Amino acid sequence: KVLRDSTRAGAEVLKEEVIARAPERTGKLKKNVVVLTQRSRRLGEITSGVHIRGRNMRTGNSDNTMKASDPRNAFYWRFVEMGTVNMPPHPFVRPAFDVRLEQATEVAIRRMNQAIDEALSK
Repeated sequence: KVLRDSTRAGAEVLKEEVIARAPERTGKLKKNVVVLTQRSRRLGEITSGVHIRGRNMRTGNSDNTMKASDPRNAFYWRFVEMGTVNMPPHPFVRPAFDVRLEQATEVAIRRMNQAIDEALSK
């Protein structure tokens, strides 16, 4: 629980910056930026990260089970971030990560220390 809370706190900082930098045409892209937390069963590791809905987590490809008109499917984010043959890139995820990495680390460490203190005070 301590690790989950601390990694999520750090990822929330990054999520806010990604949302602030995401281009807003319809608002669909900003609404689909979420924080996901995963646990490794074998190693017991906890990871949290910023994800954009509309992608298959295992392969990294588009989630073909969702319709393009689904409000939870922002599959086109990678075309905006990386560009295409006909469209120049407009990165928003990587610059957000570069700018807020230190702050996210500080927030995660602070939250971890706070959670440890709470657990020990019980």
